[in-house]
Amino acid sequence: MRRSLGKAHPRVVAVDDGAFARSDRAAPIAAVVVSIPDYVEAIRVGEVRVDGRDAGRRVVALIRATGPLDGIRAVLLDGAVLGGFNVVDLDAVHESLHRPVVAVTRRLPDFARIRAALEKWFPRDAARRYALLTAHRLFSVPTLGAQPIYAASVGCSRADAAWLVRRSAVRGHWPEPLRLAHLVASAGARRATSRVGPHV
Repeated sequence: MRRSLGKAHPRVVAVDDGAFARSDRAAPIAAVVVSIPDYVEAIRVGEVRVDGRDAGRRVVALIRATGPLDGIRAVLLDGAVLGGFNVVDLDAVHESLHRPVVAVTRRLPDFARIRAALEKWFPRDAARRYALLTAHRLFSVPTLGAQPIYAASVGCSRADAAWLVRRSAVRGHWPEPLRLAHLVASAGARRATSRVGPHV
């Protein structure tokens, strides 16, 4: 992947959710195709069920809706959950799209607390959700002049994933495609509420 990202303007697709409330049935999500660093080529919006089980399927469908995947080098996700505890199966997304998948988070999650919450609110499938959350170990991505951020990757090496994160940052250390995806997903939200659930 490093070789393809070394081109002048490699293309990636980023997916994130927007603001939602715990009482909402669905949370908005957006997929943004960006020619790095900041040229937007395509945008699609959709939704996932809050605390549901459709995140991986919805991510794949939304990315496919952006257009042909030719030239898309990787998929960026803001964490491994959308819409609260709706966990993305990173392996399934990778296998469906045949692209490296990199999930990025600003801080290390408190997995003990997350597991306790899953067991409380989702006793029937807490183990499945937790297994998906912890399927790929998070690793540190050093950034210039800031605290490190963390990533989990499927279909590429840790070095290539870190390269992608740094390559796609425009200001600061956060990937610009993910910032844009969050803004788009939040644009149509009915209320500006904080994220529910873990940011993994």
